[in-house]
Amino acid sequence: MLTGDIQIRVRYAETDRMGLLHHANYLVYFEQARTELLRSSGVAYKELEDQGFFLVIAKIEIKYKSPAHYDDLLTVRTTVVRTTPVRLEHHYQMFRENGTLVCEGSSTLACVDTEGKLQAMPAWLTETK
Repeated sequence: MLTGDIQIRVRYAETDRMGLLHHANYLVYFEQARTELLRSSGVAYKELEDQGFFLVIAKIEIKYKSPAHYDDLLTVRTTVVRTTPVRLEHHYQMFRENGTLVCEGSSTLACVDTEGKLQAMPAWLTETK
């Protein structure tokens, strides 16, 4: 299974009035982690899209465990847990510096063409597990 970690520091603009990371930004962090995991395989999302392959979210889930706060340094661990010819499934874990689990989640991405129709991913992408 392909796994990668990135670190993200919670910025003030990403928090709510209580100084907590706003719930919508967890999805943004997951996307950033997915993008960097793909880049670590040697290809950027832009290159994939330039070739006519678009990965769209078909399903996403987050389980919040402990809030993240302004200025926390978070580690997002992303793992490809399953691939099919047209789908990629990821698992995420987000930790604070002290090891506290902030959240975990999962996503399913589907590969579509420029018209939004399902298409097979490049073979090398389904082999990155």
